Amino acid sequence: MNFAVGFKPLLGDAHSMDNLEKQLICPICLEMFSKPVVILPCQHNLCRKCANDVFQASNPLWQSRGSTTVSSGGRFRCPSCRHEVVLDRHGVYGLQRNLLVENIIDIYKQESSRPLHSKAEQHLMCEEHEEEKINIYCLSCEVPTCSLCKVFGAHKDCEVAPLPTIYKRQKSELSDGIAMLVAGNDRVQAVITQMEEVCQTIEDNSRRQKQLLNQRFESLCAVLEERKGELLQALAREQEQKLQRVRGLIRQYGDHLEASSKLVESAIQSMEEPQMALYLQQAKELINKVGAMSKVELAGRPEPGYESMEQFTVSVEHVAEMLRTIDFQPGASGEEEDEEVALDGDEGSAGPEEERLDGP
Repeated sequence: MNFAVGFKPLLGDAHSMDNLEKQLICPICLEMFSKPVVILPCQHNLCRKCANDVFQASNPLWQSRGSTTVSSGGRFRCPSCRHEVVLDRHGVYGLQRNLLVENIIDIYKQESSRPLHSKAEQHLMCEEHEEEKINIYCLSCEVPTCSLCKVFGAHKDCEVAPLPTIYKRQKSELSDGIAMLVAGNDRVQAVITQMEEVCQTIEDNSRRQKQLLNQRFESLCAVLEERKGELLQALAREQEQKLQRVRGLIRQYGDHLEASSKLVESAIQSMEEPQMALYLQQAKELINKVGAMSKVELAGRPEPGYESMEQFTVSVEHVAEMLRTIDFQPGASGEEEDEEVALDGDEGSAGPEEERLDGP
């Protein structure tokens, strides 16, 4: 069914008014804005009542304006662009009123009430019956039509209904659908918010576990460093003991060598004495000293392998293999792991002392 707007001389003005009316429709109630009109931070407008309905649906626990409890505000999303609107404790009553839009609405209503722009002049006209207005709705073909089309035209065998009735019904259905869609979008947004919170929680938990993991390995490194220091001290003590013994023998042999050298020198000088009587006076004493010196028994030398320090070799292969088996324990909580590390630390500190008692 084709139709056109009647009163063609006024077509331009009617079209302009229609365009203006479309700009003054609330996206929630699909009616012209009812004052007061509030403007959102994204520059879209809503009836304050509609904005409050959306806000209450998104924040069911928020206290109403008349409540004695002071709320901390809330948030909802603009139904036009989905921009998040954050409100203070005043709720939607803290949003700024759009006085410009309210003034335009007043002017529009005044212009719409003028005779030249009456609703009768803005009715759509039937194209087949140019003098007939579109005033009924064909339920069979699902198109608006005029009364003559029902009586004589293409829709005479169809079921029809008054145009205002179908208009109100479909407008109500569309409004309900929009409300359901907005509610569904809010639910989807709530799920997205929850998943974003899950992501944040995952990052926080991972950061905490990384810190705990670093602490565990730093504790192990501290135990290894402590044990290494203890073993190095034991090695140093053994080294010092052996060096003191060998150096003592060196001093003893050195003293013997020095005394023997002096005695040899004295004996040689005595042998060079040309006078036999004088020589014989000193020879007996020198012979006794040389004989005694040759019979002196020095302390034994270090046994073969005394210089070896192989007994201080440390085998760490089994410890390395054990360290390579360290893995995560999903069933263990952070507190239990802390207790295990503390117990391991106590055992590790007691172990070196026992080894020192059993050591060299």
